[in-house]
Amino acid sequence: MPFEKPKAKILAIAKKLSGVYDEREAMNMAHLLLTHFYGLDRMKVVLNDELLLVENAEIVLNKAIDELNQHKPIQHILGSVEFYGCEFKVDERALIPRPETEELVDWIVTENIIEDPYILDVGTGTGCIPIALKNAIPKARVAAVDVSEEALALARENAKQNNTEVDFQHLDILNEAFPFDMLDLVVSNPPYIPESDKPEMSSNVLSFEPHLALFVANNDPFIFYKRITELALQHLKIGGMLYFEIHERFGEEMVKLVEDMGFTNVFLKKDLQGKDRMLQAQKYYI
Repeated sequence: MPFEKPKAKILAIAKKLSGVYDEREAMNMAHLLLTHFYGLDRMKVVLNDELLLVENAEIVLNKAIDELNQHKPIQHILGSVEFYGCEFKVDERALIPRPETEELVDWIVTENIIEDPYILDVGTGTGCIPIALKNAIPKARVAAVDVSEEALALARENAKQNNTEVDFQHLDILNEAFPFDMLDLVVSNPPYIPESDKPEMSSNVLSFEPHLALFVANNDPFIFYKRITELALQHLKIGGMLYFEIHERFGEEMVKLVEDMGFTNVFLKKDLQGKDRMLQAQKYYI
């Protein structure tokens, strides 16, 4: 069987991706593909030990390169993504967990002072938020809902994979009765991208991720935020917390929305890119 140095192999893969991705992206993807399909650890790449080229691995590697050049997300190709210390299966059934969502989870974990909070995640997708929260706050009682049965099936697979107990339920929050009460914390990363933003979005998102979880009508971009805020106000305990991931353009509008609906102690938080992407609010103490 032929041998090749890992660094040379990475450069060769990156070259095949250079027509679609910039140099940094191509190199990063090449490294991920090589380590995934050949099971290399970082030290073996650093030491540049000889790599035995295996026919079957080369076949799937070349297929992955072709898929990347067709804009398929690398997370779907690898089949999983790490999120807040957990490993999540990802595919077309739900949105790929993003770094800003991980920042939202960390904010909740850092601010939480209740040993056994009752937490609800609305629009759970892969289940990354509730599973990560349950993993970080083991005594928490955690529930999560989604309107997509396919997303819920994926979330349940991820909960099993991470040995976490989350109560996943199908729920259309706009049209069905809300079955939760006396909550300590409500969190949501709901659809918030106006349909008018579609032309600005990358093809790997538009072609491979569920539009149901991404887009809202141009004439009512806050439809889910308004409903979730209303439900949180009704079903949180006094002093309970509400957390949102939000569109970077709508920070001030979101602060006004939750304040006008009755929440207090409202804070807008920037992500690591300096964008307004998270919001925290508290149900008013009587």
